[in-house]
Formats: sequence, C-alpha cells, structure tokens
Amino acid sequence: PELSEEPPAEMVKMTKSKTFQAYLPNCHRTYSCIHCRAHLANHDELISKAMQFYFFLMQSFQGSQGRAYLFNSVVNVGCGPAEERVLLTGLHAVADIYCENCKTTLGWKYEHAFESSQKYKEGKFIIELAHMIKDNGWE
Repeated sequence: PELSEEPPAEMVKMTKSKTFQAYLPNCHRTYSCIHCRAHLANHDELISKAMQFYFFLMQSFQGSQGRAYLFNSVVNVGCGPAEERVLLTGLHAVADIYCENCKTTLGWKYEHAFESSQKYKEGKFIIELAHMIKDNGWE
C-alpha cells in the first residue's frame, strides 16, 4: 500500500492551546507573582492607604505566610472552591486563589462574610506579600 503524508481527516484532531494572561499597563505601578512575574494587580486596586491604616488599627491582614494586602480586583488568578474558614475576624466563606501561570497559591477570595462588620470584604482578594513583587514605576 502507498503511504500517505497526511492521516485521514477523521483521525486529525485540531487542538489549539490558548494562554489567557492579562498584561497590566506599563504606565501603572503593579504587583506581580514573585515566582513567575505574571501580573496580579494594579496598585490602584489596592484598598486605599487611608483604609489600610484604619484596617491596621482594627486588624492586620494576615495570610498563612505573614502580611497580606486586600485588593478590589486581580488578574491572572484562578479560584478554587469556596469553603468556610474561621479567620482572625470570624467565620468567612473563602476560596483559595492561585497564579494561573505557575499555579502557586497566592491567597484567597472572600466569597461571603457571616458578620455584618465584615461584609466590605465580599468579592475582594487577599494576596500574601510573600508571593508578590512590585513592578513598573516604583521608586
């Protein structure tokens, strides 16, 4: 039998892998994954310094590996399933977040706060400082 250079059409599977990675503008100060340098957040998404001071007085954001920052939104992160955890500030439903590029666990997303004083955290993200590096425009 004669050999064909191409397999029959019914045996060809066309797969196209896509990389979904957001790049934040170079003109803004950003935070990146310390492990792979994927962009994580724009500095403007960090809860304001005034609020940080207030939170510091009331509570210090702590991750499992030390200090952490609270962000309104992040990019290039995946989210695990939500689970209830008792944190320093009470019971919350949180989902671990991880870098989409290198799969390192970075912190968590607040899905639900059970105490009314903690409702401001819902939908926001904690990233531990141990997993972030400052990029673009920091002096």
